[in-house]
Amino acid sequence: MGDISKDINSKFPNQKVKALINIKYTSNWLSSKENEYFKPYGISPQQYNILRILRGAGKPIKVQLIKERMIERAPNATRLMDKLCDKNLIERERCEHDRRVVYIHISEAGLKLLSKIDSNFDITFIDNLTEEEAKTLSDLLDKIR
Repeated sequence: MGDISKDINSKFPNQKVKALINIKYTSNWLSSKENEYFKPYGISPQQYNILRILRGAGKPIKVQLIKERMIERAPNATRLMDKLCDKNLIERERCEHDRRVVYIHISEAGLKLLSKIDSNFDITFIDNLTEEEAKTLSDLLDKIR
């Protein structure tokens, strides 16, 4: 089992500071794991999030709604969608009544990619937690926010 004090060779003035540093350290560790995982699929974790949002919507939705639903609020969401569009994983539709409004929907290729990713999804590192510990962790993170 890891210990943030040993991992970064540091001492903390109190447990709250230690917890904060541990959250940030773990967040970066998880981001690295995510980037490694999605690299072979040619997409980023943020692009994966966009594809999941679109699959869950089940119908074309506005760009703004996608931005609101993203886990990581990306100021470059439009650019991320441009790249997904270039890869034919999503498609854009202009609104007939208002040309400024753009609807996005996931393509068949996007659905196939998500299915492939889902079938290989590996989060065994979280197996170190029991269900009760996972609930407690989630509750504590919610409490911080």
